[in-house]
Amino acid sequence: MKKWLVLLVLVAALFGDDDFAEFDSELEIQKISDPFSGYNKVMTNFNDDLYMNVLKPINSGYVAITHIEVRRSIDKFFKNLYYPMRFVNNIFQGKFHNAFEETGRFVVNTTVGLAGFFDPAKSEMGMLAHNEDFGQTLGFYGVGSGPHIVLPLWGPSNLRDVVSIYPNTVVSFVDYTDRDWFTLTDTWAGFLGVKAIEQVNKYSLYETTYDHIREDAIDLYPYLRELYEEKRQREIEE
Repeated sequence: MKKWLVLLVLVAALFGDDDFAEFDSELEIQKISDPFSGYNKVMTNFNDDLYMNVLKPINSGYVAITHIEVRRSIDKFFKNLYYPMRFVNNIFQGKFHNAFEETGRFVVNTTVGLAGFFDPAKSEMGMLAHNEDFGQTLGFYGVGSGPHIVLPLWGPSNLRDVVSIYPNTVVSFVDYTDRDWFTLTDTWAGFLGVKAIEQVNKYSLYETTYDHIREDAIDLYPYLRELYEEKRQREIEE
């Protein structure tokens, strides 16, 4: 669809036909808001250099000493910890069956699945995860993504998802605040340490994915930007 719209706009520009103005408007709507493109490109290059020169060697060493099944179990453990976030946002979106199923998964995997290191809720009972976060909830209610923003270490994001980081963290068992109810961490140092372990482990399960993206990208920054925004839009629409 984009190709023929572009062609029509070019024709309008050449012949000065005002009747084509509506197509130009439609093209503008489809564009990603990117007023921080200069900063975003610099931060993308910084993150890319950091990954290739620091994180990738760390991942390679981690993969060499940690069996794949152990790494998968650690990933399941962390996903189980984010149950409160998924539960709350399924409720906010009126997806009550999904929230109920998430609760069932958490109970089964925390007990039978040994604190979430295993996923018998899925493998034995067919209970699927329903991943929802506050960014998706805002999008569900029509809040736009806002400007695209690349975060240090974190990577591609947008204003809506950046604003959502705090509430996502507050309803998680992995937090940086001192709360009365259970959290795995309650200080910045503990929070960053746990998140570092989580991300290194996650990267190790998809260690070739980023390499493939770099190979496919003619220009890395806009390619990553498009991938991220399209992925988030699909997640909101599901």
